[in-house]
Amino acid sequence: MDGGVIAYPTESCYGLGCDPRRHASVRRLLRLKHRPHTFGLIIVAAHLDQLRPYVDFSPPVMIDRVTRTWPGPHTWLVPARRGVSRWLCGEHSTVAVRITAHPGASAVCRYARRAIVSTSANRHHRLPARSALGVRREFGDQLDYVLEGQLGNHANPTEIRDAVTDDVVRLG
Repeated sequence: MDGGVIAYPTESCYGLGCDPRRHASVRRLLRLKHRPHTFGLIIVAAHLDQLRPYVDFSPPVMIDRVTRTWPGPHTWLVPARRGVSRWLCGEHSTVAVRITAHPGASAVCRYARRAIVSTSANRHHRLPARSALGVRREFGDQLDYVLEGQLGNHANPTEIRDAVTDDVVRLG
């Protein structure tokens, strides 16, 4: 994943991912999706240590709240660590994170030895791809790799909650 953009199966659809530390890759991913950088992106990980460079889990109640739902299809908005890129946070002081239980997405994180950006494989305002063929139809040869595999059993994108307030931001 050295600077590339890949597609891989997730809980509900195919995702696009890249190394969140590589601004050129994040910008490329956003251009492929035709998505404004002001929205922010989700970062997925295989385990908690992969998220620590991006989030501030200071209040113990917050870490308890989010880790009860992981690994699994639950995305949380957590206060971003100082210095986390605006390309990841968008216009927010939080970053969206998830420890995935999906075997394909988790394997990508373990292989990369880090958390990765994870956003649905679609152009802005279009339906996400639900197969490797759908990804290839949407993006052609613009991706560096497409990992084939089964989607999870979720019909909708993951729920997003605010880790501080526990409010639902997006229904799953």
